[in-house]
Amino acid sequence: MDRRALLERARTRGVNPFVYWAVRAILQPFFRVYWRLDRIGREHIPASGPVILASNHRSFLDPFVIAVMARRPIYFMAKKELFVNRPVAWMLGALGAYPIDRGASDQDAMATTRAILERGDGVLIFPEGTRTRPGPLGRPKRGVGRLALETGAPVVPVAVIGTEAVRRGWRIRPHKVRIRAGAPLTFPRVERPSLSLAGAVTDRIWPCVELQWEWLGGTPKLGRAAVIGAGTWGTSLAVALARAGLEVDLGTRTAEHALALRTDRVDARHLPGVELPAAVTVHRAAELELGHHDLVCFAMPASRLPDAVAAHGDRVPGRAGVIVATDGLVAPLGSLPAAYVSERVAARAVARLAAPAPPAEALAQGGAVVAACADEAFLSQLAVVLRAAGLQVRETTDITGAELAATARDAAALAVAAAGGPGHAAAGLAADAVFAEVDAYARRHGGRAETFAGLDGKGDPETGAHTVPLLATALRDDGVPAPAVEGLADVVEGRVEPRLWAASVTNLEDAGRRSAA
Repeated sequence: MDRRALLERARTRGVNPFVYWAVRAILQPFFRVYWRLDRIGREHIPASGPVILASNHRSFLDPFVIAVMARRPIYFMAKKELFVNRPVAWMLGALGAYPIDRGASDQDAMATTRAILERGDGVLIFPEGTRTRPGPLGRPKRGVGRLALETGAPVVPVAVIGTEAVRRGWRIRPHKVRIRAGAPLTFPRVERPSLSLAGAVTDRIWPCVELQWEWLGGTPKLGRAAVIGAGTWGTSLAVALARAGLEVDLGTRTAEHALALRTDRVDARHLPGVELPAAVTVHRAAELELGHHDLVCFAMPASRLPDAVAAHGDRVPGRAGVIVATDGLVAPLGSLPAAYVSERVAARAVARLAAPAPPAEALAQGGAVVAACADEAFLSQLAVVLRAAGLQVRETTDITGAELAATARDAAALAVAAAGGPGHAAAGLAADAVFAEVDAYARRHGGRAETFAGLDGKGDPETGAHTVPLLATALRDDGVPAPAVEGLADVVEGRVEPRLWAASVTNLEDAGRRSAA
């Protein structure tokens, strides 16, 4: 149908009352029975007069589900692509929808919205601009603030949860859906509000939507983080999180280090030339109170992780997410760091953070990082924060692959050093052999090839020297043939000369190629 005709219909004629109330008579009991719909705070939606319902957006079903909160028709914008088919466009218009061009500043759609409010009807607005799932709420656009100021209509904050889970393909599944409305907000009418004023009003409205969302059990936004460990990883991570707008408590091992960082505001050893943002407060780690933190980060070498978890693990609140930024494996069994923390900390989710480049370069200078977590909601939330810090984030649920890829990279760097350094004939073969054996171990435990490719970068031979003996033990206990890794462990422990190990790896590779031929 003609877009201008659809907008004109919404401005002048409104919904088709026969169609609207007939469809609602069918949908409302269906929602109540099939999705066990809970409607909380209906009394906050005025029975008459203009009103803006400002809600989060999780599913294409949201406008229809939220509409049954009100005892009168509610109008809403929908993307113009839905109106291509004439019968569908007619039905959507009859139910209160009108098209918007989301790829442009659609002044016609906004004028239609103002006209609907001016005549005393209600409009549903999704300030996020598009569907956001999974995880926490997205960032609002300032259009809702501008609309509230231009029309003077009260704004009712609304949150919906559960609609994102009702659809799988074309199948609509039974799933609990809940909606909650808060008390209406009113703002003075302004004929031509500035962008900053519209943004300020939006910043007043959106926390009220977040409040309804969290009351329903939605994932809260990350506001405060504790970083345990003030080495390269910890200091870089604290800077990145503060850059993303979080309040950060950075915990050091010693009181002397804490005092030096508080005084100088620069960690000349681990992050030279980068001043700690004002949002970073430095403490001795033992003095951290973790009960009010949304995010807790363990950032230290694997050799120190058991002591840190023993000291702080039982104080991590259950609602908090945990980041593990730890290089190496955990003694004595060669445990993966994130798995080790998951078994001992009762957090809502544990994620692994890794980077193909050194952490100072990746985190402090806006490089690339890989965030891995089995919990997709927390993974999405963490990725939003890291991107807000200016980082390039690759998300994966392959936490095992992410951990072992970092381990393989450090072990391969040690192999290069043991084989004579970069450029030596045997160095590349040695690194490839070590990397392939760790890759086989990762595949056995569900690791994916693309995760290894995403973390292909320069490793740390010093970390590799601490890791390889534990890695050899883990591979041997798991039954993975690993002559290159086991031989490299013998080099680390002084039982074999590096040149002899490099020669043995070269002979193995040559034998493998002859066998394949």
